[in-house]
Amino acid sequence: MYVERKYRNSLSNRDLKSFRVTVSETDLYISIHPASYRPDLEDRLEKLVITLRYDLENYISFDHEFKTTLRPHALMPGAPLIARTMAEAAATAGVGPMAAVAGAFAESIGRELLTISPDVIVENGGDIFMASTRKRLVAIFAGESPFSGRLAVEVPPEKGPLGICTSSGTVGPSLSMGKADAAVILAQSASLADAAASAAGNVVHTPKDVKKGVGLAKKIRGILGAIVIKDDRLAAWGDVNIVPVSLIDNS
Repeated sequence: MYVERKYRNSLSNRDLKSFRVTVSETDLYISIHPASYRPDLEDRLEKLVITLRYDLENYISFDHEFKTTLRPHALMPGAPLIARTMAEAAATAGVGPMAAVAGAFAESIGRELLTISPDVIVENGGDIFMASTRKRLVAIFAGESPFSGRLAVEVPPEKGPLGICTSSGTVGPSLSMGKADAAVILAQSASLADAAASAAGNVVHTPKDVKKGVGLAKKIRGILGAIVIKDDRLAAWGDVNIVPVSLIDNS
């Protein structure tokens, strides 16, 4: 199911060239250095997304459990790189491979773009791969929480490339076993950040569970920082700098 991503109206990377690449359910919002943009780039990236989707869907046709399991999954021989990346991240976070799919696609495209641009931001449904030559702010959208659109994660250039991924049990169509308004994870791998965000969000059902979500994320190898929000409660841990902003119109 496609969900209109209205939050993109608030994205502000005016120093970069931004565009969309959409193939079926994969909807990427991409920003790169303007000097790196070429007329054929969008077609090239579309073909790459098509290839990644074909590889993954073809593998799933032989390994149906890969798509449905909510637990770490042992791959069949010959699994493509995108499936191996997802499975490894999911195993580290203790969730099913599909919990890492958005982050894996964002990072696959982002790594390709790093070969031509020093600044790369790939957003895929709230999951971000970022490398930047200047400080960036990543606003936190947390549904009806009073924190939504009023806080951001400050990312200095030396932290990248990294993944900044969000899972929510109250916003969007993604599967979550919990009710977190936002579980935001930072990791050097966007696949791992995506999987860990799902894991952290799964254990949050009431506002008092935000510390539980952060505590779970803290135990996952490779996580740099975590923020968990439920209603008017927020917990944070790690190398994450939260700053106040007003970037999103909640009306």
